[in-house]
Amino acid sequence: MSHLSILPTVLRDTEVLAASLSDLGLEPLWGGRLRGFAGESQAVELQVRIGSDLSLGWRRQRNGELALVGDLQRLSQNLQLPPLLGRLTRRYAARLALKDVSNVLPTATVQLSC
Repeated sequence: MSHLSILPTVLRDTEVLAASLSDLGLEPLWGGRLRGFAGESQAVELQVRIGSDLSLGWRRQRNGELALVGDLQRLSQNLQLPPLLGRLTRRYAARLALKDVSNVLPTATVQLSC
């Protein structure tokens, strides 16, 4: 039997996360509840569908970080997930760095190419 699990991350910025997901061809959805086994659900700030029947979500923790929410048993069977999370982490870091640069140098033009 599987259930939703919550894993801590170092991600904090939902706008940067949503843009990073979009960069990877995924459609982020704001808010809602992530559904799990036997009617279990968790409120999330952001979620995305992975394949036809799997979803990932992120919810804010007390320390301000976003925790990853998902059905780990089902997700562990998806061989595409580990590389996807790696690409997402790299894209998030790049977008966050560009956001920081644009805050320090507001007249500079910065962009991220795919």
